Amino acid sequence: MEEYTQAAGAGEIVVADATENNLKHVSLRIPKKKITVFTGVSGSGKSSLCIDTVAAASRRELNATFPSFVQQFLPKYGRPHVLRIENLPVTIVIDQKKPASNSRSTVGTYTDIYALLRLLFSRVGKPFIGYSDSFSFNHPAGKCTRCDGLGQVTELDIHKLVDFDKCLNDEGVIKFPAFTTGAWRWKRYAYSGLFDLDKKIRDYTPEELNLFLYSPQVRLKNPPANWPKSAKFEGIYPRMYRSIIGTKEGQKFKNYLDKMVSTFTCPDCGGTRVNDRVRSCKINGKNIAEVCDMPIPEVLDFVRGVTDPLAADIRRELEKKLGALLEIGLGYLTLSRGTDTLSGGEAQRIKISRYITSPLTDMLYVLDEPSVGLHARDIANLKKSLVRLKDHGNTVLIVEHHREIIRLADHVVDMGPMAGMNGGQVMYEGTYDGLVASDTLTGRMLRSRVPMKTAFRAPTGWFSLEHANLHNLRDVSVKLPLGVLTVIAGVAGSGKSSLMEEFMRQYPGEIISIRQKNIGINLRSTPATYLGIADTIRERFAKENHVSAKLFSFNSEGACPVCHGKGVIVSEMAYMDAIETTCEACGGKRYSERALSYRWRGRSIWDVMDMTVNQACEFFENEEFAEKLRTLQKVGLGYLHLDQSMTTLSGGELQRIKLADQLDKEGQVFVIDEPTDGLHLDDIRRLMEVFDGMADRGNSLFVIEHSLDVMKQADYLVEMGPGGGYAGGRLLFAGTPAEMLESSGSVTAPYLASSLLP
Repeated sequence: MEEYTQAAGAGEIVVADATENNLKHVSLRIPKKKITVFTGVSGSGKSSLCIDTVAAASRRELNATFPSFVQQFLPKYGRPHVLRIENLPVTIVIDQKKPASNSRSTVGTYTDIYALLRLLFSRVGKPFIGYSDSFSFNHPAGKCTRCDGLGQVTELDIHKLVDFDKCLNDEGVIKFPAFTTGAWRWKRYAYSGLFDLDKKIRDYTPEELNLFLYSPQVRLKNPPANWPKSAKFEGIYPRMYRSIIGTKEGQKFKNYLDKMVSTFTCPDCGGTRVNDRVRSCKINGKNIAEVCDMPIPEVLDFVRGVTDPLAADIRRELEKKLGALLEIGLGYLTLSRGTDTLSGGEAQRIKISRYITSPLTDMLYVLDEPSVGLHARDIANLKKSLVRLKDHGNTVLIVEHHREIIRLADHVVDMGPMAGMNGGQVMYEGTYDGLVASDTLTGRMLRSRVPMKTAFRAPTGWFSLEHANLHNLRDVSVKLPLGVLTVIAGVAGSGKSSLMEEFMRQYPGEIISIRQKNIGINLRSTPATYLGIADTIRERFAKENHVSAKLFSFNSEGACPVCHGKGVIVSEMAYMDAIETTCEACGGKRYSERALSYRWRGRSIWDVMDMTVNQACEFFENEEFAEKLRTLQKVGLGYLHLDQSMTTLSGGELQRIKLADQLDKEGQVFVIDEPTDGLHLDDIRRLMEVFDGMADRGNSLFVIEHSLDVMKQADYLVEMGPGGGYAGGRLLFAGTPAEMLESSGSVTAPYLASSLLP
C-alpha cells in the first residue's frame, strides 16, 4: 500500500485498496492516454475493477456536480468500495446494452445521420416540399398515415379473439387473458348494460355488433349501478390497439397475441415509413427512403455525389459519421434498420463510431468486450477505431479475452487466479510480451495454440436445406450433417443466424435453441431456484428441525423483519441519491434470527445458500441433486453463488446456464448462438470438452461462432459471406476444417491458417 499513498503522477490513474465485489484489496496504477486491457477468466474481477469501481466512481462524481433537482433524473451509481482513486477523468462506458427498445428508432436516427439527411433533402432536394421536419417519419408532415410511420401494419383477426358462438356470460368468449370472464376488462362489456349477457355474439344486431367491436371511448348516459363512475366504454378493436397491441402488456402475453394478429409491410408506403409526398422529393434520382435502404458504402457514394454548394457543410459531417460506421465494420447495416434488431456487439460498435468522431478529449472510455460477435477480418477494423480513440488524447480501458485485442494493449492487467471468491487479485501488470511469458493462466493460454482436428466424426445422416431466402440469404441450398459438431462461420451480418433460423423452420423434428436471450429471470431468480434445488434444500432444513420449509425462504416467513429479506435498508433522500446501507439486524444475510438459528449438517440456511457452486458440489456430494450442480461446473460456472441474483449475470452466463440444463440429452438437435462470447481462452477449452461430450452422445450441434479455436475442433464447417448485409447471404464453403484451408473462396481460411502458426 505504501506505493499508493504517495501522490500520483499526472500521467496515471491511481486506484488504492479496491474491495468491490470479489476484489481483494486491489491497488494499481493505470497509465493515462494509453490502451489498458484487463484479462482473466470470467468472474475474476475485471468488470468489478473497471466498471463497478473506476467508472462508477467517475460517474458518481460527475453527477454530484449537477443541482439536486437535476440529479433525480440521472442514473444512480452506488459508492464503490475503494479507499481512494486519484487523477480520474470523466468516464464514458461503452457497453453492449442495446438502445431502449423503440419501434421508431433506427440506425439512422440513433446515429443522427437521418437528421442530417433530412436537412440535406430539405436544402437541395427537388421538388421542395418543406423543411427538415417534413422528412421525418415521426412527424405528422412526413409520416405515412396508414402505418403511423412504423413501416408495418398490424391487423387483428377478431374471430381469433372473440368466439362469436358464445355469449358474454360464457367462459372464454374473449380469448385473451386480460379479458377472461370475470376479469375487469370483461366487466367493461358485461356491466355496461348495453348487451344481453346470454345472447350469442353472432346474434347481435348490426348496431350492437358495431358498438361491441368499434365504439370509440364514450361515457355511458345511464350506466348500471355496478359500472365504475369514472369508466368509459370502448369497443374491443380500439381497446386492443390502444392498451394491448404494441404495449408492454402485449409483450407479456406475446404467445396469445401472435395467434390473433398478423404484421406485414405497410402497403401504402412499402415499409419506408414516409408518405408519398416525402418520397417525391429526390436528389440525383434517389429519395430519402431509398438512401436509407442502401448499405453504408452506397450511402457514402451517394453523399459524395451531391455537389450543390448548399450541401457542402452537411456533406462533410455525413462523410465523417458514415466513414466511422464503415471503419468499425458496420458497412453492411442500412440506416433504416431498427435498433431493436441489433445484437449487443453491433449496438456497442455503433456507440464507438459516435465517439471516434467526437471532439471531446482527455476522456476515459471503458469498453466491455468490444470483439464480441466479430469475425477475425473485422477485428482489424475494430483495432483501428480503438487506436483512434487513444490517439485523440483519451484513456481507453478494455475488458477483453480476444488474443488480437490483448496484443493491441500498451498495458495489460491480468486478474485471477480463478473466478468468484478465488479471484479478485492482480496476477500480472505490464506489457503484452511480458504477459505471454508469465506463468499466469492467461499467459499459458496465449502461448499455446489449439491444433487442427484430424479425426472427424462421421455424420449419422444429412438434412438438405433447400432454397433459403430469409432476410439476406440468396437462394441458399446446403446439406447439413447430423450427429456431429458443425460450426456456422462468416463475417458479422453474413447470414449465419438467418441460415439457422431457416433450418429451424424447415427441419421436421424438435430443435433446442440456446441463445443469449433472457431466460425468464427476475430479481428473485437465482441459480438455486433455476435448477430447482432451492426447495429441496429448504425441505432438508425443515425436516431436520421439525419446522415449516417457509421459514428458510427470505421471500416468506424466514425474511429479516427489518429489511424484509432485501439485506439492505434504502433511505430515500428526496432529490438526492437514495442511501443504501447494509441491514444491521441481519448483517445483509436477509434471513431472520430465528431462521439463522437452525442448522443442518452444522450450517445455517445462509451458510449453505451463500456457497459457490464449486463449494456446494462438495457439500452436497451425496445428494441426488448434486449432478445438477456439477453441470454448472462443466460449463465453467462453478464460481456463481447459489443465491446470486440472475439479473447480475451476463448474456453468455445465462446462455451457459441454459446449456447446463441440457447436458444429459441424447440424440437431440441443438442450435447454439456464439457460446464463447465473454469466455477466457481456458473457458473455451472447457466448453469444447462439453460440446465433444454432447456430440459423442449422438447429439447434432450447430454452433454459430467466430472463434478460430472452436472452428479447428469442429467436425464440419459451413461458411456464409463474403460480406455482411447485401454483400452476404451466399454459401462460401461447406466441408471439414482441413478442407477449408484449401478453399480459395473462403474468407475465413487465411485466418484459420495463421492461427496454426506458432
